[in-house]
Amino acid sequence: MTTVVEPSGEFTVGAKTVHRLGFGAMQITGPGVWGPPADHEGAIAVLRRAVELGVDFMDTADSYGPTVSEELIAEALRPYGHVVIATKAGLTRTGPGLWHPVGRPEYLRQQCELSLRRLGVEALDLFQLHRVDPLVPAEDQFGLLADLLAEGKVAAVGLSEVSVEQIEAASAIVTVSTVQNLYNLANRQSEAQLEHCEANGIGFIPWFPIATGALAAPGGPLEAVAVEVGATSAQVALAWLLQRSSVMLPIPGTKSVPHLEENCAAADIVLTSDQMAALEEAAR
Repeated sequence: MTTVVEPSGEFTVGAKTVHRLGFGAMQITGPGVWGPPADHEGAIAVLRRAVELGVDFMDTADSYGPTVSEELIAEALRPYGHVVIATKAGLTRTGPGLWHPVGRPEYLRQQCELSLRRLGVEALDLFQLHRVDPLVPAEDQFGLLADLLAEGKVAAVGLSEVSVEQIEAASAIVTVSTVQNLYNLANRQSEAQLEHCEANGIGFIPWFPIATGALAAPGGPLEAVAVEVGATSAQVALAWLLQRSSVMLPIPGTKSVPHLEENCAAADIVLTSDQMAALEEAAR
């Protein structure tokens, strides 16, 4: 049976192949990504509906809540079957909206073990370093990821918010399967990192994928393309990402089932070369 996200195509993360349009599970927590959601059952419904729509790549982190997002995913979806659960460690929390990098190897190992326990698995499908801690030697952080991979604690390793130089340094120590950086139609600051991932077969996970800024203004280029294809501006922004690169793995997040369904429907939108070029030009 064809699923809603199937037209987004596929990409292999580690040894598992997933649909390229996934789900980001940050917004299912409380305000400021802190504490439980106001609507617990609503969050569970979103996670289960995502899988019904064909989403088989879910991105979370130990710091979302903290722990809340992972716990909700386990409650809603375990056993996960074919669904790949990607999590992250390396940011600790001191309150709503507050994030602090901690990359000490012993801390990252502890967080890996706790994520294994919360998610109820023997190995994490994808374990990502949430941030490179500037106070800890980078090679120690990358080395810990290599150790976890060798021990079978994790099946694949990723990095988040990194430069090309950091990707190269990590790749000299451990196989890097994914890179997760801020990237969207309106913010292309990670273009060099995306190109590096394309050249090396590394999955690129754009966080904040639907941000469109001034491009979404009434009468603007994004709205014009959206009208042409009969879609929303957010759907066009996601379609643009999917067509921008075959290694792109967008993970739009939401706490609403209707919004989830709208996002997933973006997988079926095909933009013409002229529309892609118009959006490219407007973004410059």
